[in-house]
Amino acid sequence: MDAEVASLSGIGRVAAPLPVAFERLFHAEYARVVRIAHRVLADPGEAEDVAQEVFLSYYRRHAAEAPYAAAWLHAAAAHSALNVARSRTRRAARERVDLDARADPIDPEDAALERERADEVRAALTRMPRASAELLALRYSGLSYAEVAAACGIKADQVGTRLRRAHAAFREEVQHGHA
Repeated sequence: MDAEVASLSGIGRVAAPLPVAFERLFHAEYARVVRIAHRVLADPGEAEDVAQEVFLSYYRRHAAEAPYAAAWLHAAAAHSALNVARSRTRRAARERVDLDARADPIDPEDAALERERADEVRAALTRMPRASAELLALRYSGLSYAEVAAACGIKADQVGTRLRRAHAAFREEVQHGHA
């Protein structure tokens, strides 16, 4: 992770040492931020790119010692990864339209069933309300109810109810959201 810290300190300017408090925060939270982004994107490179952007954004605007640092980073990771997934979904849709206009449709046997299922999950997340999609992304990235609550700015005793609602919305989106 030292390479990631070094790359953060040198983006867009001459490399300068990062404050010790920020380095500690980075080392403590980087892996979790990447996991959250990876859970949404299923692409290690994109997940690391999202993590870098999240940490840069935090570094530019907040104090490393802020009590909300971890929660902010977790929420920003889910939010940013969902934005990347939405962008990817829009780009894929444009590319499919281009392919359909130029060539024969792609044979569905060429695509693996598991990949299709994963794409469907990501697409459903991108169509859901942001708060519900973020809640699911955070929880299934391994965060505890307390950590999810902190990242979403809600009370810990509300997480279970909101997760059930988010699961129901997700199921509905998967079953009926193929528009």
